[in-house]
Amino acid sequence: MNEMFWLDTGTGRPLVLLHGGFLDHSMWDDQIPVLAERYRVIAPDARGHGRSANATAPFRHTDDLAALLRHLGTGPVILVGVSMGAGTAVDTALEHPELVSAVVVSGAGTSEPYFTDPWTNRTWAAWQSAMAAGDLDASVEAFTLFAAGPHRTLADLDPEVVGRLRRMTRGTLAKHTADEPNLLIPARYTWERAAKIDVPVLAINGAIDSPDHIGMAERLIRTVADGRAISVDRTAHYPNMERPDVFNESLEGFLRTL
Repeated sequence: MNEMFWLDTGTGRPLVLLHGGFLDHSMWDDQIPVLAERYRVIAPDARGHGRSANATAPFRHTDDLAALLRHLGTGPVILVGVSMGAGTAVDTALEHPELVSAVVVSGAGTSEPYFTDPWTNRTWAAWQSAMAAGDLDASVEAFTLFAAGPHRTLADLDPEVVGRLRRMTRGTLAKHTADEPNLLIPARYTWERAAKIDVPVLAINGAIDSPDHIGMAERLIRTVADGRAISVDRTAHYPNMERPDVFNESLEGFLRTL
C-alpha cells in the first residue's frame, strides 16, 4: 500500500470518502473534521490522483479500495463518493460486497457513465481536446466548468471553491502526459448488475448539475432495493464543496438511519 495515500482520522463506525475524477481527498476538507467527531473517516487519493502514485500496471479503482480496506481491517464501511468516487463506491458494492454496509453517491450512477445532454457533451469534448493538445491551463479550465453546471458560469460560484478545484485538478493533471497508456480496467455490466445491491443507497445530487449526472444517480436509486435521493439547491457537480453544511446535514441524517 506504500504507493497509495490516505487520511485515517476519528473513531467509530468507518466512513470512506471517495473524491471525484482529477481531484483528490482535499475536496472533502469541509466534511472530514465534522464527520471525524463521530466516525472513523478514511479519505484516500485514488491511484494516479493527488498524492497517490501513477499506475505502472493494469488496475481497477475498486480493487485498490478493497485492498486498502483489508489493509486497515475496517470490516464493512459506508462509502461516500462524488462523481468518479461514486462510481468506485458502486463498483465496490458489486465486486466486494462484504466490505460495504451502505453507499452514498453524488453526481453519478455507476462507473459506466453515458452522456446525452448537449452542454455535458460540449464541455467534455472541450476538455478532451485540451488534454490531447497537452494544454494544462485549458484542460484545468474546461474540467472545472463541470463545477458550474449548464446553468451558471464559474463567476457565479464562490471563488474559494473554484480555486480549490483548480488547484486539485492541476495537481493531478500535471502528474500525467497525453501519450501515457491508460491502465485503468473498467468494471463491466455495472448497470445490469446494480439491482443486486442490497445495502441502503442515498443519492445527494446538486439540483443544477447536468441532467445526465442527476439522471444517472436517480436511475441507480430506482434500480437498487433500498434507494432514496436528496437534492441540494443552488449546487451542481460538487454539492459537498458548494454548500457543505447542507450536504453534511443530509449525509448525517442518512447515517443515523443505518
